[in-house]
Amino acid sequence: MAQDHKVLPLVFETVHLRLRREVPELAAAVRGQVRNLVILQTLRTAEFLELWRALEEAGVTPLVVKGVVCRQLYPKPDHRPSSDEDVLIPPEQFPLCHEVMTRMGLTTTEPDPDAAWEVPYRREGSPLYIELHKHLFALESDTFGGLNEFFGDPFRSAAVLEVQGTALRTMHPCDHMTYLIFHAFKHFLYSGFGIRQICDILLFAREYHAQIDWEWVRLSCRSIRAERFAAAVFAIGVRYLGFDPVEPWDTIDVDELPLLEDVLSAGIYGSAGEHRLHSSAITLEAVAAQKQGKAPRSGLAAAAFPAAASLEGRYPWLKERPWLLPAAWGSRILSYLLEPRTPGGSTAALKLGAERRALLKQYGILE
Repeated sequence: MAQDHKVLPLVFETVHLRLRREVPELAAAVRGQVRNLVILQTLRTAEFLELWRALEEAGVTPLVVKGVVCRQLYPKPDHRPSSDEDVLIPPEQFPLCHEVMTRMGLTTTEPDPDAAWEVPYRREGSPLYIELHKHLFALESDTFGGLNEFFGDPFRSAAVLEVQGTALRTMHPCDHMTYLIFHAFKHFLYSGFGIRQICDILLFAREYHAQIDWEWVRLSCRSIRAERFAAAVFAIGVRYLGFDPVEPWDTIDVDELPLLEDVLSAGIYGSAGEHRLHSSAITLEAVAAQKQGKAPRSGLAAAAFPAAASLEGRYPWLKERPWLLPAAWGSRILSYLLEPRTPGGSTAALKLGAERRALLKQYGILE
């Protein structure tokens, strides 16, 4: 489970002494895995800080979100792995930023980086992976595009965080707290999210509590139907992870156990099993239908024929050619039928989709 949730180094820190006594062979094997993960993260951090300095020297004014900011909340930052670093820039700075990134040896597979709201960059032979954002959420998304309005101009209210002698600009703690909750909420509406995101939220809330306008955060969550979801996250921290209650979330009566069970079975960003990924079409269909004042389609119809926006990650050509959506449906169904999978996989996806719709209703996200 720790491996699935990308928290193996954090868990190993706690259990390694007992593991060495009781299962020394397993302890030795896991120690090697942890060492490799920490070394990779140390390299990523060093390369990221080098890139950051190059961007600032060129006149780019980026903000870093999540990733390295959250890692600093842990006693041993590089024991909290990040597969990527998220960087937010003013959209008008993209040409300059792209020039610096390519000069530093990073390349992108995005076919039209000028038009994309999020552009991934990798460096060959390097663990460094950057997700460059022009907006915090995709503007074209009917479900999430409006979330950008909650953050005003994050560049004007930026805070500074020093990491290994390098000053990084990031969002104001109140904006960042809201973003961490919204980001987890977005993934919850898809196929789920993992325990690492919950830990990030709880540690951030504890570290920056005095700088956060908690009533504003609560009202923002309420306006997108995420208030009970956020309350359940904080309740998990109090009842299972040893955190102190946080006002105003501790005044909301909520059963956090169903959310915790969903989180633990989801893996990192809901990627634990293909049936869970396919179930996302059912939950997103229900949320989108509610926003449009329509009745949601059946689980089978939603899973087989999802909206184009939910398929663009797998079929990026849909961004430029949305009229090819039927081809994407056909390709998706065919691959689902041909790929080896566990017996009853399609039934499991439909069942999970129905269960997760009910979960969204329990937390007030769906009516």
